[in-house]
Amino acid sequence: MPALSYLNPTPGSPWDTYLAQVDQVTPHLGKLARWVETLKHPKRALIVDIPIEMDNGDVAHFEGYRVQHNLSRGPGKGGVRYHPAVTLEEVLALSAWMTIKNAAVNIPYGGAKGGIRVDPKLLSLNELEKLTRRYTSEISIIIGPTKDIPAPDVNTNPQTMAWMMDTFSALQGGTVTGVVTGKPVELGGSLGRVRATGRGVYLTAREAAKTMGMPLEGAKVAVQGFGNVGSIAAELMAQAHAVVVAVQDHSGSLANPAGINIPTLIQHVRSCGGIAGFTEAEAIDEESFWGVDCDIMIPAALEGQVDGPRAQRIKARLLVEGANGPVNREADQILLERGITVVPDVIANAGGVVVSYFEWVQDFSSFFWSEDEINLRLESIQLGAFRDIQQRALALSVPLRTAAYVIACQRVLQAREVRGLYP
Repeated sequence: MPALSYLNPTPGSPWDTYLAQVDQVTPHLGKLARWVETLKHPKRALIVDIPIEMDNGDVAHFEGYRVQHNLSRGPGKGGVRYHPAVTLEEVLALSAWMTIKNAAVNIPYGGAKGGIRVDPKLLSLNELEKLTRRYTSEISIIIGPTKDIPAPDVNTNPQTMAWMMDTFSALQGGTVTGVVTGKPVELGGSLGRVRATGRGVYLTAREAAKTMGMPLEGAKVAVQGFGNVGSIAAELMAQAHAVVVAVQDHSGSLANPAGINIPTLIQHVRSCGGIAGFTEAEAIDEESFWGVDCDIMIPAALEGQVDGPRAQRIKARLLVEGANGPVNREADQILLERGITVVPDVIANAGGVVVSYFEWVQDFSSFFWSEDEINLRLESIQLGAFRDIQQRALALSVPLRTAAYVIACQRVLQAREVRGLYP
């Protein structure tokens, strides 16, 4: 891979998309625009080698990253993903989107993100534990409960966070529960955290549909990605009497105009590892999914899934970004021109980081809230932030994404300005 310049990204990469989003919002920043380059330069990016002994005795090396994009408003916050396609440019963008997301919902964090280039499906549980612990030890120089707090992301989970917490604690010589969030409840994790991102997607979709005069009852929904986010969003949509007509994941695509039984599909996925083979819906090809007749589409898989041709085919009136950066630059413009409302990721999928914030607060105080309290606090913050963004969009006559960035960038750059430069 050639040497990376932060200001000369690979065309079409997630980092390129992020930089374009910052350029688009700059005219709305007023006097704070003098600080806008702050948003284009990550504070620090750490690349680490992760050697582990495999079960067969071989020594394998993996490449890991931890990027802290901006810490002006508080410690870094963002997940760690394990995926064979992880790159530094991807992690740069994801960390920057965390800066925007945390500011958009006004919680006191900066943005960070981590990842390891690995296919976790090819590793045993023992090898995954070794990988996680060595990665944690390598990035331990920049993480901590007041510095940078990792969390689960793609292909990581509460067990991953338990290994990270234990490794960091061992290095510190005492239990440090607040170094990560998304932990098991037994180790200081928060009730409601596992379902929080999917719940937040559902809440913002419900609110956006309401403002569009679209009742959820009977609305046709298509969900791409059926992991922790997509499956829970689909489940809550079905409980609200929406009709989930299509689902896609890594194993295939399904459609049923009469509605897919989501609880039954969730059980199938738990047993089979994917939606393929589910007999209560018709298997369709990957591209047909994007043209399915629906009112609401929720891309909740990986970034860059909605490109120009797919954006032309989407029939939904409302698209809610459950994943980070699922719509690329070309597609975003096409959806705008076609009159399709896009609820951006920085507000739509912020439920996970909001409840991670609750977990962090609970760990510091050693006082824990009920799941009902968690869900009520989440709804208050998420919907309050969405309404603020919607009002700003109307005031400026801009899309929701631009409005979210205006609010978030102003908060970050105001913090940068009042903190000043040292030395």
